[in-house]
Amino acid sequence: MFQHYCRISSAWLFAVASLVFAVVAVQADGQRKTVPLTDLSFFRDPGKSWQVAGDVTADLVRANLLTASKGTGVLVNTHSKKKPGQDLFTVNEYGDVDLELEYMMAAGSNSGIYLQGRYELQLMDSWGETNLTAASNGGVYERWDDSRPKGQQGYQGYVARQHAGRAPGLWQHLKISFQAPRFDAAGKKVANARFLRVELNGTMIHENVELTGPTRGAISNEEKPTGPIRLQGDHGSVAFRHIRVSHFTSPRPELTALHYTVYKGRYDEKVAYNNLPPEAAGATGILTSNLDYKSNRFFVRYTGTLSVKEPGDYSFSTRTPGGASSLRINKKEVIQMREWDGKGNITLPKGELPVEILYTKYMDWAAPVLELKVSGPGLREFIISDPEVGLANITDPILVSAEEKPILRSFMDVPGNYRVTHAVSVGSPTHLHYTYDLDHGMLVQLWRGGFIDATPMWHDRGDGSSRPIGSVKHFGKPALTLAKLTNEQAAWVTDTTGSGYRPKGYRLSPDNQPTFMYEAHGASVQDALRIVEKGQGIRRELTLQHAGPGLYVRLAEGSKIEEIGKGLYLIDDKSYYLRVEEAGGAKPVLRNMAGKQELLLPVRQKLVYSILF
Repeated sequence: MFQHYCRISSAWLFAVASLVFAVVAVQADGQRKTVPLTDLSFFRDPGKSWQVAGDVTADLVRANLLTASKGTGVLVNTHSKKKPGQDLFTVNEYGDVDLELEYMMAAGSNSGIYLQGRYELQLMDSWGETNLTAASNGGVYERWDDSRPKGQQGYQGYVARQHAGRAPGLWQHLKISFQAPRFDAAGKKVANARFLRVELNGTMIHENVELTGPTRGAISNEEKPTGPIRLQGDHGSVAFRHIRVSHFTSPRPELTALHYTVYKGRYDEKVAYNNLPPEAAGATGILTSNLDYKSNRFFVRYTGTLSVKEPGDYSFSTRTPGGASSLRINKKEVIQMREWDGKGNITLPKGELPVEILYTKYMDWAAPVLELKVSGPGLREFIISDPEVGLANITDPILVSAEEKPILRSFMDVPGNYRVTHAVSVGSPTHLHYTYDLDHGMLVQLWRGGFIDATPMWHDRGDGSSRPIGSVKHFGKPALTLAKLTNEQAAWVTDTTGSGYRPKGYRLSPDNQPTFMYEAHGASVQDALRIVEKGQGIRRELTLQHAGPGLYVRLAEGSKIEEIGKGLYLIDDKSYYLRVEEAGGAKPVLRNMAGKQELLLPVRQKLVYSILF
C-alpha cells in the first residue's frame, strides 16, 4: 500500500504547473516496414550501380572504393568516373515518415538522402573536417536559385549541430523524423516541410528545422503531400543496411471537454475523491501549466473525453517525479496508481471515450510534472497539451568547451550501470575527446562533438558527475588495461585485486596533454594518449619499466574483430579501427572469450597503437 498526505492551502490560485500530456508514436502492422534487402524490389527501376551484398568494406585511403561480398542484407552503390552511379528511389511514396538506417561512406565519397525526393540530408565523408558546412556529413543541404546574385545562389542550408560523423568504412547510425508539407483542400501549401529531429550516431544534430522549399538537386521544385525516398548514388560510393521505414497516416486522438477538480487530504492507492470536498474546480480547454497554484503538495483529478479516430492496441506510460498518477480510459484501468513511472496497455475502439487522470505531487523538492504518453496505430509522438508545458522548470545546461577547460575530473557514468569515480576527461579543439579511468589505467570512452555537460555536477548540490556531448564510443566496463596471464587463453582480470595497481596521477606536456602514470604487476607504466591530427583518432603509447614476463595489454573487445591489413583491425562490427604501430616484435592474439572476441598483445617495454574513429 502506497500512502502520502496532500496538504493544500485554502488560499489557492489553481494551477498544476508543468503538466504534460504527450502522445507517442508507434507503428501498427503495415505502418512500419523493415526493408529485408534480399533483393532490390523495394526500389523502383534500380540502376546497375546498386546491388545487394552480404557485407562491405571500405579503404581508408583509396577514394570511392567499396568492396562487397556475396550475400544479402546490405545495399551497396559503387560509383566511379568510368562507371557513374545512379540515384535509387523507393516504389512507395511517403508523407510524414521516420527513417532509420545505418550507412557507410567510402573514402572521399558524397551521397545524400532525399525525403520525398526533394529535401536532402547530406551524407559525406567528413572525417578530419573541423569546420562543418551544410554540405558536410549530416547537413541539411542548401536551396538554390540561379536568379540570385553570384555567390548567393545557395541559401538556407543548415549545418549539423555537432560533428558526430565517423571514419569511412565504419557503420553510422541515422534516425530521421520528417514532417511533410501541409496543403489545404484547394491544394495550397499552408505549412512547410520540417526535419522534426535528426540523430546521427546517437547525437541530435537537427531539431525542428523548417524547409521553405526543396533543396538543391530535388526531383522537382513543386512540393506535394507525398514522395519517394531517394538515395543519392551519382556522387559517390555508399552502403546501407538495417533500413526501417515508419509511415504515419493515422489521425491524432484528441482530448476534449476537460475538467479539473482539486482536493486536499489523504492520498493512497484508492482515492475516495467522491467523499472529499473539492478545493477548486473548473473547465479547461487544454491540459496546461499556466494555472497558478502555489502549494507544494496537492491532488488533482482530470476528467474528459479522448476522441479515438482509429481503433487498435494502445500503450500508455506516465512519468511523475516527486509524485504518482493513474489512468482510466473507457472505464477501464490502464495504469494503476504508481510512483514516478507507470505503464499500461489497452485495446481501444473508435469513438468518444471517457478519460480520468489522477495525479498527486507529494514531494516538496520536486516541480509538478505529469507526463502521459501513448503509442498506437500509425501515430507519431505529439504533445496534446500546452506545447510550453514543463519548460519553465528546465535547468539551463552547464556546458564546458575544450578551449575553456581541456581537462576535467569528475564522476562519469558508463553503460552497465557503472560509475567511474576517478574519471579524467580530456578535450581537444579538433572535437575529439576521451575519458580515462585512473582506477584502472583504462581508456573508457572516446567521443566526437562537444566536450562536457557539467550540469549534473555543478547545478544546485550536484552529484559529482558529468556527461560527454556528442557521438560516444564506449570501450566496455572498466578493467585493467595491463594484466598478467598464465597463458594466452586465461580469463582477463576484471579488477585490481592482486595486481599491485597504484595510480600515480599524470603530468602535462607543454601543450597540456596528460601522460598518466601507474604501477601494476611490478611494472612502472607511463600511458600517453594524444589526439591524431585533424581529430581522426587517438594515439596511445604505453611505456613500461621493470616489466616481468606474462604481461598483456587488452587492445580491444567486441562482438566481431576483423584483421583487414597488417596491424589494422576493424572492431565490433565496424564501429572503429585499431592500428598497431609499434609492438617490439610481439604478435597480437585474437581470441574468443564468453561470446565475444578480444585482441591482446604481450608487452615488455613499449607498445604504440591508434584508434581511428
